[in-house]
Amino acid sequence: MMYGYLGSMKAKAGHRDEVVSILLSASDGLPSAGCSLYVVGVSETDDQTIWVSEVWDSKEHHDASLQLPETRAAISKAMPMLTGEFESHEYAVAGGLGVPPMPA
Repeated sequence: MMYGYLGSMKAKAGHRDEVVSILLSASDGLPSAGCSLYVVGVSETDDQTIWVSEVWDSKEHHDASLQLPETRAAISKAMPMLTGEFESHEYAVAGGLGVPPMPA
């Protein structure tokens, strides 16, 4: 079964858009690393919260992606602009729109 990850983070005041830009710029290599879906969104109720939704071939693919040079560079660049408030949830992907069909 595919691996899903849903995370949120809070940017320091005035830095949310810059962090979003960094997250999106680091997404180019993700399909070749086993990522089927990578969505970055912002909260409509506050100006600090950023949401990231991901679907991967496996948890191992996700974990390996964190070692990619472009991922590590993006994390290093964004970290000083974050408050340190993170939340994450992992789940087994059952299917859905935009998700590759499960093997029979």
